Amino acid sequence: MPEPVLRLAAIERRYRTEAGELPVLRGADLDLHPGELVALVAPSGTGKSTLLHLAGLLERPDGGEVLVEGRAAGALPDEARTAIRRRTIGFVYQFHHLLPEFTAEENVALPQMADGRPRGEASMRARELLGRLGLGERLHHRPGRLSGGEQQRVAIARALANAPRVLLADEPTGNLDVGTASLVFDALVETVRHLGMAALIATHNPDLARRMDRVVTLREGRVVPA
Repeated sequence: MPEPVLRLAAIERRYRTEAGELPVLRGADLDLHPGELVALVAPSGTGKSTLLHLAGLLERPDGGEVLVEGRAAGALPDEARTAIRRRTIGFVYQFHHLLPEFTAEENVALPQMADGRPRGEASMRARELLGRLGLGERLHHRPGRLSGGEQQRVAIARALANAPRVLLADEPTGNLDVGTASLVFDALVETVRHLGMAALIATHNPDLARRMDRVVTLREGRVVPA
């Protein structure tokens, strides 16, 4: 098996509350390998979002280490962590957070331009991704003219725009009806597998979880098989 592209090693995370420290993660370990889709299924309040934020370098652990492509990222300065996020990690959230004044194509091109890609190349990449996700005829539509499922597919294309090695998704279909959720999930999985990425997808939907390669959960602050 290839080396993991993302490794969480003995991760600890605590939050301060009025009642004292609240431990959320207590030595959590998880490896993600290229081409692997892992479902994270756990009750609310057990630390799913915290785990994703730590994996995506949005938070720093209180203990343990996050390694991205073998590089320890926990102690890196903010600028270096931001660069890793921009180029190596893609995020998809439950709510799409598209920029309403820009078209679908522009929403997908903008993160590429922010990373230094020329506008023409960024637009070409945006059209390619949106076409793969079935939105070739919606390139010039602003979010207000797209359905919920279409908007979420634009958000997926945006997350994939800079060709990340890792995709992190937090309930990416949780805001959609059952039929639309299945279509969006199929598009997500097909695209991730085609690109050979590693993906960690938090979901409450057991049917979607079973369609991934592995299912894990959080128990007493640790990652364990579901």
